[in-house]
Amino acid sequence: MFDWMVWTLPTAVFFICVLLMLIGVTVWEIASPSVLRKGWLPIATTRGDRLFIGLLLAAYVNLAWVGLGEWMQESFALEAEPSVWISFIASMGLLAAVMRKG
Repeated sequence: MFDWMVWTLPTAVFFICVLLMLIGVTVWEIASPSVLRKGWLPIATTRGDRLFIGLLLAAYVNLAWVGLGEWMQESFALEAEPSVWISFIASMGLLAAVMRKG
């Protein structure tokens, strides 16, 4: 049934992190309801809004990294495609920035 999926360690870690973030924000929201605030995003957002926007951005960063991997390997004369751990760290940093300052 799931033969078409490629479950690698980075993929599993990414989805486990997303699950833990959703659980954490749910508990945080129950304990301390959020209010609208204006950061550097062009709209007023709640904590859940910022998490959603950050998760979308994280997914786009990871997809772009995987999509450009072969091009980076050829352009920079690398022996192998760049590690997806780099995009994972970058996307989690972007997510943290959106949650904190967005």
